[in-house]
Amino acid sequence: MTIQLIAVGASLGGLHALEVLLAGLPRNFPVPVAIVQHRYKASDQKLRAALQQYCALVVTEPQDKEEIVPGYIYLAPADYHLMVEVKNDTASCPSFSLSVDAPVTYARPSIDVLFETAADTYAEKLIGVLLTGANHDGTHGMAKIKARGGKTVVQEPSTAACSTMPKAAIAAGVADKVLLLADIAPYLVKICHLF
Repeated sequence: MTIQLIAVGASLGGLHALEVLLAGLPRNFPVPVAIVQHRYKASDQKLRAALQQYCALVVTEPQDKEEIVPGYIYLAPADYHLMVEVKNDTASCPSFSLSVDAPVTYARPSIDVLFETAADTYAEKLIGVLLTGANHDGTHGMAKIKARGGKTVVQEPSTAACSTMPKAAIAAGVADKVLLLADIAPYLVKICHLF
């Protein structure tokens, strides 16, 4: 079994957490990463540019229907849900779709939306990572990832700028691993090269 996507969710305090996580991924990291970071509707490219400074891989905001390929970090655009889909042609690669449907758990983009659609597409070939945050977004999505055979990682709440989101996932019993922030990237590198 090969991991084919890592889906990451972050909210309050996420910029620092994402910087630490992305800095730990090498240039030859073989798995694409999709990120939902809660942010203001009017956010521009500054978040993408800030994360790029810490990352050896290309950080981009995907377009609607863009194919998901290795070597990229995909950041959900402001005010759009980021979803994973497969076209009717089963030979085609999974791609992203962007949606302006209503906010989920008060957020657009929503972590749950990314996690749930990624779980439907990738099943056991998915890792979900939930970082710092102030609400419960991501817990339902993590449950779906687990139910479909994927792996789930939650930031140790004591290392989170805001522990509400990781604590909610842990309390719901949907965390396979609870790791210190500094240990998440090494774990991902190890597991993605393992299979």
